[in-house]
Amino acid sequence: MNDAANPGAGGTQQPETPENEPPAPVPLLVPRDGTPDPVDTAEALAEAAARLASAAGPVAVDAERASGYRYGQRAYLVQLRRGGAQAGGTVLIDPLPFDDLAVVDAAIVDTEWVLHAASQDLPCLAELGLRPRKLFDTELAGRLAGFERVGLGAMTERVLGRTLEKGHSAADWSTRPLPVEWLTYAALDVELLVELRDALAEELTRQGKQAWAEEEFAALVASKPPAPRAEPWRRTSGIHRVRTARGLARVRALWEARDEIARRRDLAPGRVLPDSAIVAAAQADPADERALLSLPVYSGRATRRLASTWLDALGKARALPQGGLPTTATGGDGPPPAHRWADRDPAAAGRLTRAKAVVTGLSTEHNVPAENLIAPDTVRRLCWSPPEPLSLDGVEQSLRTHGAREWQIGLVGPGLLEALATE
Repeated sequence: MNDAANPGAGGTQQPETPENEPPAPVPLLVPRDGTPDPVDTAEALAEAAARLASAAGPVAVDAERASGYRYGQRAYLVQLRRGGAQAGGTVLIDPLPFDDLAVVDAAIVDTEWVLHAASQDLPCLAELGLRPRKLFDTELAGRLAGFERVGLGAMTERVLGRTLEKGHSAADWSTRPLPVEWLTYAALDVELLVELRDALAEELTRQGKQAWAEEEFAALVASKPPAPRAEPWRRTSGIHRVRTARGLARVRALWEARDEIARRRDLAPGRVLPDSAIVAAAQADPADERALLSLPVYSGRATRRLASTWLDALGKARALPQGGLPTTATGGDGPPPAHRWADRDPAAAGRLTRAKAVVTGLSTEHNVPAENLIAPDTVRRLCWSPPEPLSLDGVEQSLRTHGAREWQIGLVGPGLLEALATE
């Protein structure tokens, strides 16, 4: 939390020493009940579900993926902890042997889930049949409460005076068997979540923000998985350097060839061919293997082995008729990039400048990040196409249509109306 902005942060503050320094945080190195073995049989899963059902209070939930190693975002380990469970409160589940974890979902169906950065884990948990009906997100709670650093380790250190070892966060969790030290790390990720939840709930109540948090958590529970992108290849890093339609066709062809290989091999696409290699080939348009391999980013052995695949993709892009080329504009249903507003619609640019000032002022006043106070895209859409006739009801309805929560609408609505009305 920003101490300068929050001199009286109440319940989450650690007591200070006579030298006016907070006590050194205490490292948490092992789970209090020991590191459990992963559950990987139907019998063990049923027993774990029964233990979770018999326990009390909220359940801490986390998942480990293999981002950067495997295709997609599936969970390779699921961690749960609930107070009062017999034989230790933490359960580690290897989801690979199971079609789903519905038996676990049924065991905690009426329980509040506590997650950190819930939006990251909810999709992979849903793939396993695990869906919260009520949740508390400790990262989001930290943002609303005004904490500057909201990573789990920073939060437990700041709020609870305990440090967590985070050395395995980027590990390949598809590894089997999982090393004991990785399992210990995973168990520790849920060890303090409920304690952190309780302290943050107290702090939010002290600041008068508990109702805000409840709306945010309810929105997370109700959220649907994002729809597949219409043109996912346009997310290629560095694509802005490719400025022609034919060049973009080469990016698309290489991206699609890479994606097919990555999906088939269950590898992260970047491990098959990095984005920088796609962009380099799209710019250079090499016509043969020698020209392709002369590009520095194609010097690796694995990349060279697939040279014919990349050349085939480039050849298909080269052969496309003009009508088959992608557009150079990204399109979409939103307003143009803000830096173009001054030329295209000076009045809209003025509205956006005033609206941003309103949001910044409210962000400072309430000690909430501007992006959590109201989504920047929502502000842009409102300023580009204000409701007609302009009224507070119209502004509020527009905000609501774009997904703003009621607490956000109540805070920013009047100020945004003034920003839109001022000339």
